[in-house]
Amino acid sequence: FPKSIYDNVAYGPKIHGLTRNKAELDQIVEASLRKAALWGEVKDRLDASGTGLSGGQQQRLCIARAIATGPEVLLMDEPCSALDPIATAQVEELIDELRATFSVVIVTHSMQQAARVSQKTAFFHLGNLVEYGDTPQIFTNPKDTRTEAYITGRIG
Repeated sequence: FPKSIYDNVAYGPKIHGLTRNKAELDQIVEASLRKAALWGEVKDRLDASGTGLSGGQQQRLCIARAIATGPEVLLMDEPCSALDPIATAQVEELIDELRATFSVVIVTHSMQQAARVSQKTAFFHLGNLVEYGDTPQIFTNPKDTRTEAYITGRIG
């Protein structure tokens, strides 16, 4: 959002009435930024615009905003698109840490990323679920020829 870093994270808890006072909101903002591995980089400039952060920092800010309301599931649609390899690695490491607390669902077209960060993989083709299973099984021994064709780059 074109708001301060603080206001980006505080937005959800405010509109959902999750806090009784500013001190509680401050705690949620800090905890969310810590969980998103961003606190150390922004703690001294919480009033600065979130749009002034790097691409990777903006992605982590979005993650902090999402977890600030305490959801059970995080749905991430192409969480590393347009990020450089270093920022991608940071976000992927964060995803790995977050799955200890949240169910994380990622939509990605990057087969490499799916193989790196997923425990389970579902392959959809033309709006239909083709195959679902453990990631290593899907990537090394898919049951459906369409899955194999996609993974090997023959389609898609």
